[in-house]
Amino acid sequence: MTTSMEITTENPTEAHISITNGVSQLPALSPIPAQEKFIVSVEVCLKPSSTARVEDVRSAVERMLEKRSLSYTDGPIPLPDDETFLAQNVQRIHICDTDEWTKNHDILLFWQVKPIVHVFQLSEEGPCEELSGDGQLSSFNEWILPAKEFDGMWESLIYESGLKQRLLRYAASALLFTEKGVDPFLVSWNRIILLHGPPGTGKTSLCKALAQKLSIRFKSRYPQCQLVEVNAHSLFSKWFSESGKLVAKLFQKIQEMVEEENNLVFVLIDEVESLAAARKAALSGSEPSDTIRVVNALLTQLDKLKCSPNVVILTTSNITAAIDIAFVDRADIKAYVGPPTLQARYEILRSCLQELMRTGIISNLQDSDQLMLPNYSTLKEKRNAPDGPEAQIPVNLCEQLLEAAQACEGLSGRSLRKLPFLAHAALSNPYCCDPSKFLSTMLDTARRERSELPD
Repeated sequence: MTTSMEITTENPTEAHISITNGVSQLPALSPIPAQEKFIVSVEVCLKPSSTARVEDVRSAVERMLEKRSLSYTDGPIPLPDDETFLAQNVQRIHICDTDEWTKNHDILLFWQVKPIVHVFQLSEEGPCEELSGDGQLSSFNEWILPAKEFDGMWESLIYESGLKQRLLRYAASALLFTEKGVDPFLVSWNRIILLHGPPGTGKTSLCKALAQKLSIRFKSRYPQCQLVEVNAHSLFSKWFSESGKLVAKLFQKIQEMVEEENNLVFVLIDEVESLAAARKAALSGSEPSDTIRVVNALLTQLDKLKCSPNVVILTTSNITAAIDIAFVDRADIKAYVGPPTLQARYEILRSCLQELMRTGIISNLQDSDQLMLPNYSTLKEKRNAPDGPEAQIPVNLCEQLLEAAQACEGLSGRSLRKLPFLAHAALSNPYCCDPSKFLSTMLDTARRERSELPD
């Protein structure tokens, strides 16, 4: 029996691919210049037990992608049954960064794409604490990246379109400029990122996820990657003038880490206003004068690290007005991370619902495949075109989810992730619940949480 399938794409160079008996038959096409192809990252996570060489795995995946003539959309792709080497060593293969290229539901086909394969293995060591001078508080926590506990964090964070890609591109440019020896006196950059906004919007998680993602993307250049999370409160001493010395001592340890050329170091300073408090307040007498020494020490150490090509400073702040202007001026990117928009709230709640259905906590409406709720963009299209295909999704279920997202206005991303748990805890019978009943309970829970927000 002969089967045929035709795939088309709306591209200036239209192509028709006929597949007969699983073999692709391509018409004569004018080759696309390499510089015009779309760059798509393919992340390959090795099994913990794998001892295969990274180069061998990368070559095997590149051959697989070329042989299978895949179309590219975000998400995991199945491991081929006929690739024993990959099946033995690879835990998963994930296609990334196609969202900006696949507007209007276009699909990138293999001949339009230049795949960049990143092979990595997750570290299971966990955080390592470094004790401060008095032996009481740890001055920082250190992770070997990519770390198992940060796995999947990047994908779970949902923000307005473009924020995560903007941060990825910035870091790539900052590392590239230093690597290529661009004269910093002619073109200036500091490799400092400042994320600011209200509490609960995921700023710290985004910093950790960004470090994890960059450690994967730059693994071939920097085989070793570390994340150093500074405990700012441990750097303040009860002894006058000692705090500035503690800051200098901490950054001396960081400087030792970056001296290794193959080591990429990410320094995370959460609530940076505690270390970089505005010196104007100290001069006016409303802040301790020791604050000035801390800020001076921090700025001096950051300027020293600027000479090192393999360090990125990640900072967050809930109160940007309290940060010293000299620190703000040093930050290359000052990105506002605000409360989730309606689209982000819908996507967060949708991912929560999908996860609860996957684990069986919420019963599935379909016996065979897991119910897949449409994303926000698809839902808007279906609402505007009622005669279009509904993909077997009950309209009222989508409307319930959208209503719950609308009722969550003002809630932080952190609160949204807790909402499904609170809704489940409010059920009279938590062991038997269909999605519609659960969404109705979640809507009531959202309204209650919203009413309890402080004015």
